[in-house]
Amino acid sequence: MFEIKQLNPETYRQQTRRSTLIIALSFALLAMLLSTLAVMLFGEPDGDNFRLNLAGVIVALLLTVALVRFKFWSQPWMASAVYGWQLKRSLMSITNVMHHVSAGVLARDPAAMQLLRFYHLGLTQMHQLDGNSSALNQVLRESEQHKECMAALAMDTEQYRLNPEWLAAVKKAGAAQ
Repeated sequence: MFEIKQLNPETYRQQTRRSTLIIALSFALLAMLLSTLAVMLFGEPDGDNFRLNLAGVIVALLLTVALVRFKFWSQPWMASAVYGWQLKRSLMSITNVMHHVSAGVLARDPAAMQLLRFYHLGLTQMHQLDGNSSALNQVLRESEQHKECMAALAMDTEQYRLNPEWLAAVKKAGAAQ
């Protein structure tokens, strides 16, 4: 269950830039090292070693992906990037069933109403963290309208946790139609 946390956008951007730089440097160093090593071991002195260089870069890419997933992912300096990835993944899980969510909201289905509220809160935070003020203004208008509708129905508008049961209920209701 994903939960939206209150983060400072400037700090978030600074931390994600730092983690991106570390990963990019790791990839670059691995690519240079492995390409050089491949050419030294298997290359021809005056021959075309493009394939060996390319192989070194591809292996470096695969190693970098493995490093990020199995080593870097749990490091404190990656926390902001991991949070951003989880936020965007959570929002995408809702976007994938948005046609069902929209139909459920029109029918005043509580699960769809809560899911859309979480989506608006998450999207608002994503735009704030990314510094996307133009998209933020549009989301805020839609979010405020939906919040007022939920308040009129005496529903809790503080939906900071993505409940997987909401997704399942919305999918089930959408499949039944």
